[in-house]
Amino acid sequence: MQSSVLPTWLQPRYRKNVYLFIYYLIQFCGHSWILTNMTARFFSFGKDSMADTFYAIGLVMRVCQSISLLELLHIYIGIESNHLFPRFLQLTERVVILFGVITIQEEVQEKYVVCVLFIFWNLLDMVRYTYSMLSVIGSSYAVLTWLSQTLWMPIYPLCVLAEAFTIYQSLPYFESFGTNSTVLPFDISSYFPYVLKLYLMMLFIGMYFTYNHLYTERKDVLRVLSVKQKKM
Repeated sequence: MQSSVLPTWLQPRYRKNVYLFIYYLIQFCGHSWILTNMTARFFSFGKDSMADTFYAIGLVMRVCQSISLLELLHIYIGIESNHLFPRFLQLTERVVILFGVITIQEEVQEKYVVCVLFIFWNLLDMVRYTYSMLSVIGSSYAVLTWLSQTLWMPIYPLCVLAEAFTIYQSLPYFESFGTNSTVLPFDISSYFPYVLKLYLMMLFIGMYFTYNHLYTERKDVLRVLSVKQKKM
């Protein structure tokens, strides 16, 4: 009696890898377009292009960051191997800054720090999604692996500093215009600048946990890479 074997394209592992590859490819294309657009605009218009960065690429950035929330679902259902809490912290940082600060306060969108922050985010994501995309199809390059596990070490702290500075620069506008500040029932007021100041402290606490996780992950990945190179 012959055992029935599913075609390759029907096997769960194959479908999972196809889905992840498409997801990583979409993210890579999105972040590549953003960084390419920012670079071209800078060489065309110089320093003036930094002031209207958000108007030029803000929509695509919001789409990419919204789609990235799927990664929490990927980890939760087990199709992506990663730790849920550190990834949650990283995504929360970006969602709060992008949607809760930059998007809703137009005066912040013209700040140079927004351009710098977007450059940092996209550099990290372009490398990360390239590495993840190739890993799904079984391709491994030592240089890319090392870069994906090392680039974040100087850039991630700079991202957090840029995020903190973005919040700092936004506070006078939130205080002046009262954006997102509401009066709740029973005369309880929600003063958004206080929320941002509290989040500012939590941002650096979250950075400590995320940095430790990424550093531990880096040691494990590079250790495996070293073993593979020795066997070759």
